[in-house]
Order: sequence, then structure tokens, then C-alpha cells
Amino acid sequence: MATTQSSGLLGRRQQAAQNDGIILEAAREVFLADPKAPVSAVAKRAGVGISALYRRYPGKEDLLRHLCHEGLRRYNAEAEAALEEEDAGRAFTGFVERVVDADVHSLTVHLAGTFTPTAEMGADALRSNELATTLVDRAKEVGALREDAVPQDIGLTLEACAAIRVDDPARTRQLRRRVLAMLLRTLSAPSDPPLPGPPPQPGELSGRWKPA
Repeated sequence: MATTQSSGLLGRRQQAAQNDGIILEAAREVFLADPKAPVSAVAKRAGVGISALYRRYPGKEDLLRHLCHEGLRRYNAEAEAALEEEDAGRAFTGFVERVVDADVHSLTVHLAGTFTPTAEMGADALRSNELATTLVDRAKEVGALREDAVPQDIGLTLEACAAIRVDDPARTRQLRRRVLAMLLRTLSAPSDPPLPGPPPQPGELSGRWKPA
């Protein structure tokens, strides 16, 4: 009897996890197309009842927070994996390519300022800055990045790629990789002449996360 109950509980948990994945994917599609869309549009896209969605996410802000936090965690996981690689130059390039393919920064471009971040998100954001700094410093040490590049340039590069979107997902990926390759060549070029203007400063772009 206990085995049957345990199997049933495991099955329900697996189903709940599957449903959550469907809801989050639907939310991503809906809110990237229209950040002002109602939660009901997410439920319709996911093919679930609105009550089922609200059981997981009590409100739209909760759903947006979870969606963006998942993206931040993905960024950190990719950065930590890159730091395990011995070749610092290849690690940096592979990292930004994977994050571009994961489309993490489309969430930043479209959803910043639409919800109040949690303290946990703030801590993970600080961690992402630390990881980016380490990746940039390592790449500079081996001559894979120009000396006047700064960690914040990674975010600007990723957001520039995220802004590219066409109807065909495969073509979107191709165009983003093309632009990324051009941007990486600029970042890996010699520092003479220097990049124009003062570089982005730590925290300069974080103000956009404050709800309007």
C-alpha cells in the first residue's frame, strides 16, 4: 500500500512539474510578445485553467518574478560551468554563445521594471556580476579580450543579441549568432584605438528593475 501511495505521489509531482514547465514556457512567449498581457492569456496559451495557474502563481508579478529569476539562475549556472574550463578565452566565448542561445536577456529587455525583485534575486544578481567579472578578467589575462573591456559590456552584448527576433526561431538564432560574432571580434580586438565613450559602470543599468 505504501509503495502504491508513494508511486502516486511521485506521479503527481512529476505531473505538477510538467505543468509548471508548460506554464512558464507559455508565460515566456506571451510576455515577450506583450509585457502588459493578462495572466489569462498565459493560461490560454498553456492550455490550463486559470485556477490551475493561480494555484502556482498567485498573481502576475509572482509569475514574472519566477520567470526572470529562472533566467538569472541559468546565466549563473552557465557562468559557473565556464569557469570550470581551463581555456579562458574559449570559456568566455562559449559562455556568451550559450546564454544568447538560451535567450535569457530577452526577459531583461522586455520585463525589467514590471515587478518588484526579491532579496534572493538581488543576491543572485550580485553573484552574476562576480562571475562575469571573473570571466572577463581571465579572458584578459590570456589576451582573448581587449584591456578596455569591462564586465558590463557582456550584458550590453547579450541584450543587443536579444533584441534580434524574427518569426522563425531558427533564423533568429542564426542572426543572433552572426551579430554576436561581430561583437566578440570587437571585444577581442586590440585596445588601440580605445572604445568610444566612458564604459558602463557597475549598477548603471540596475535602476530599470525598479517598478515604474
